[in-house]
Amino acid sequence: MKGVILGINPRVQIVDITHDIPAGNIRAGAFALAASHRFFPVRTIHIAVVDPGVGSQRKPLVVQTEHYLFVGPDNGVLSYALAREKIKAVHQVTNERFFLRPVSHTFHGRDVFAPMAAHLSKGVPIRKLGTVASDFVRLDWPQPQFDQYATRGEILYIDRFGNAITNIDHSALTRFDLARCEVVAKRNRVGRVCSFYQAVPAGKPVAVPGSSGFLEIAVNGGSAARVFRLQVGDRVTVRQRGLQ
Repeated sequence: MKGVILGINPRVQIVDITHDIPAGNIRAGAFALAASHRFFPVRTIHIAVVDPGVGSQRKPLVVQTEHYLFVGPDNGVLSYALAREKIKAVHQVTNERFFLRPVSHTFHGRDVFAPMAAHLSKGVPIRKLGTVASDFVRLDWPQPQFDQYATRGEILYIDRFGNAITNIDHSALTRFDLARCEVVAKRNRVGRVCSFYQAVPAGKPVAVPGSSGFLEIAVNGGSAARVFRLQVGDRVTVRQRGLQ
């Protein structure tokens, strides 16, 4: 993909967000893009390729927002990031003259998305890539549930350190006195919410408000995913101590 991009526009600067997304995990790719895209300069072109449907009828997509361009398959991988953006135009890419030829059935990242992005970086208008789309695939964003005594959410993403990132955002944590709360992940008591990883001894679990804006389950110097056998979708609860 990088070779194709540089072959079309040698002056472009390429920055990797991550290559650690589990194979075929669209939701993990969507979360990684949503957590990082807004830290890039205005007019950055973001390519996200987690594409288990490569070669099928799903369409290549390019979306122009107020600040960025997004390129990827129309399978939801762009949707978490786009939820935070003011969308100006959405196009399904049908103009094959911007593709690398011949187009393989198994590597559209190289043959479709990379050349699309490279041509955009050279100033090709989005309207020349294809037809206007009325909408795009949107992944469901699970909302945390609240009651008087607890906030209940789930794990959305596990990073390469084994930290389990939840859908419980920082504002949700302000509902309770955190000094009197404990965090439970998949029926395992993690402990209290602390400000940083080393607030607990090495090897001990901790919950922290992470840099992504959401509560993380972590182990100081270790992997919470391995210690607690956590997976995406597992339930997480922040509750007042002594209450169920």
